[in-house]
Amino acid sequence: MARSMKVVILCGGQGARLREETEYRPKPMVEIGGRPILWHIMKIYSHYGFDDFVLCLGYKGNVIREYFLDYRAMNSDFTIRLGPTPKVTYHNQEVVEHWQVTLAETGIETMTGARLARIARFLKGGTFMLTYGDGVANINIRDLLAFHRSHGKLVTVTGVRPPSRFGEMEVRNRRVVAFNEKPQVSQGLINGGFFVMEPEFLRYCQTDSDCVLEQEPLRNCAEDGQLMVYRHGGFWQPMDTFREYQLLNRLWASGKAPWKMWKD
Repeated sequence: MARSMKVVILCGGQGARLREETEYRPKPMVEIGGRPILWHIMKIYSHYGFDDFVLCLGYKGNVIREYFLDYRAMNSDFTIRLGPTPKVTYHNQEVVEHWQVTLAETGIETMTGARLARIARFLKGGTFMLTYGDGVANINIRDLLAFHRSHGKLVTVTGVRPPSRFGEMEVRNRRVVAFNEKPQVSQGLINGGFFVMEPEFLRYCQTDSDCVLEQEPLRNCAEDGQLMVYRHGGFWQPMDTFREYQLLNRLWASGKAPWKMWKD
């Protein structure tokens, strides 16, 4: 059952706030520990058995196409024989990822809701998942899906508490007793991605380029009583800025990245 459920990942944005890394590649291809953040997101889903992906391409989408076309060569040792009868011999026979990946062009300037509407032809198999190509979390995907199935509404969105922009010090009698670089703040929940959706939700989305998922489609869905929230109190971190890029890479280098739930 898990293998037949599509996981849609929005990969088309320009990542303007991370221009240091996105001038020559789309944000989902910006690396954490030598692997694109897109790979990390896909590993989260595949850890729970969901390995049928639809990637909505846009800005510099060819970089993502080339990554998957060359995936085995870029992740294996191989010997290549050149000449009139070229041959490649791979020495890593074990392929860790058993993913099916559909790469769909959805337009360079297209907004998120329109990207989803434009890949509707790939989503005819029932319930599907959707997330952004620039955020990781230690979310339990099975629990998320179970919650979605329990309420019978069209959409579940994962609600998270955003990490603070600045560090926080806990002080007692002028002595710092705790120093947290990016604590979670106590304000209300925000949209953390990691959606579960029924195909009937697609009627809220338009193929017009300016259809923004987070505006009319989800607002109207909420007004119709069809939008539920799954509360995730664990780790969640987007990569919107260079500082967040550095944070995620430090966490990975430490060997304690909270979102790494899979085994090597």
